[in-house]
Amino acid sequence: MANVTVIGAQWGDEGKGKIVDWLASRADVVVRFQGGHNAGHTLVVGDKVYKLSLLPSGIVTGTLSIIGNGVVLDPWALKAEVEKLEGQGVVINTDNFAIAENCPLILPMHRDLDGLREMAAGSGKIGTTGRGIGPAYEDKVGRRAIRVCDLAHLDALDAQLDRLCAHHDALRTGFGQPPVDREALIAELREIAPFVLQYAQPVWNRLNKAKKAGARILFEGAQGVLLDVDHGTYPFVTSSNTVSGTAASGSGLGPSAMGFVLGIVKAYTTRVGSGPFPTELEDEIGQRLGERGHEFGTVTGRKRRCGWFDAVLTRQSCAISGVTGIALTKVDVLDGLETVKICTGYRLRGKVLDYFPAHAADQAAVEPIYEEMDGWQGTTAGARSWADLPAQAIKYIQRVQELIETPVALVSTSPEREDTILVRDPFVD
Repeated sequence: MANVTVIGAQWGDEGKGKIVDWLASRADVVVRFQGGHNAGHTLVVGDKVYKLSLLPSGIVTGTLSIIGNGVVLDPWALKAEVEKLEGQGVVINTDNFAIAENCPLILPMHRDLDGLREMAAGSGKIGTTGRGIGPAYEDKVGRRAIRVCDLAHLDALDAQLDRLCAHHDALRTGFGQPPVDREALIAELREIAPFVLQYAQPVWNRLNKAKKAGARILFEGAQGVLLDVDHGTYPFVTSSNTVSGTAASGSGLGPSAMGFVLGIVKAYTTRVGSGPFPTELEDEIGQRLGERGHEFGTVTGRKRRCGWFDAVLTRQSCAISGVTGIALTKVDVLDGLETVKICTGYRLRGKVLDYFPAHAADQAAVEPIYEEMDGWQGTTAGARSWADLPAQAIKYIQRVQELIETPVALVSTSPEREDTILVRDPFVD
């Protein structure tokens, strides 16, 4: 049996939650390997809806769920999410949940800085969630982060706090804010420490033992490849690497453990926040896609921008992340459209491109080249086999996989776990 690495192949919000939940019911371990509680996954199981931001999706099924060292952890957000899920009947304990002891913490000062920067940026706003993710990653690479393991040694934190506060106090002064209240911070950390430490352990060790024992491991990414800090639409990106290779460094397992790379791809394109979006539709069709697809952010509640499927961007994402096969989601949102369009290339100042350029000015200037196809009047919602799909919907799916040069492994036809057409089993292939 293969392990499976799941990544979003667009700008996030592709429906990873449902697919990961479906796969988690067949996995032995689920691992989050990057991002923070800026991620939003919605799971629908029967008549219950679970909204996750930080916890791995496997927690709902009782599968061993691990937060890897590549994640930045807000301990207070974690506690609130655990309590919310427990209120919905989900069992969370030290048998089915673990946190990497070398995971960096998101602190109140990180949230402060995130908000202050966005307010001061004016037209240069990135569109962050304001949850402190970026500043926490900055402190990690700046070697001044407080990590989960430090919660067990709060009395020996003075030197680290000196480095951390020297950095943040200077920034806060520039924004007209008072310095960090060190005593209040230590008090808050002392209060939350026992809750976090009960789950803390060297998860790299646990994962390596699980791998040697033949366990099926599911690596769960957050956001999407187009938000990757290196490969995304910079600077309108997240602050971590969202590509599949991060699963190795963000979990403590080597690249050989990544297995089948499953890219989650929405049958149209959406984006939250600022940044280029070549196929965006600001008309009735764009509004229809948003309404039918319930396109509002799980974390922020912000309305998502909607547009036609962009095969150029998705092909690029699949290549960069070494995607083995895709899970195509939300095909049912296109039901009833007279025609559907797919972006197959761009025009940039008279030149035709088959890739998305790196510079922000070029990204904003490209014009999509469309291929038009007949739509379908039948319904794809709830389909569980090819025979249930209208012929034209099958043609659309086949054309998508041709254009992105990556085969379809799964087709999701509703938020329900079982409404899934399995073409190729990631855990077997």
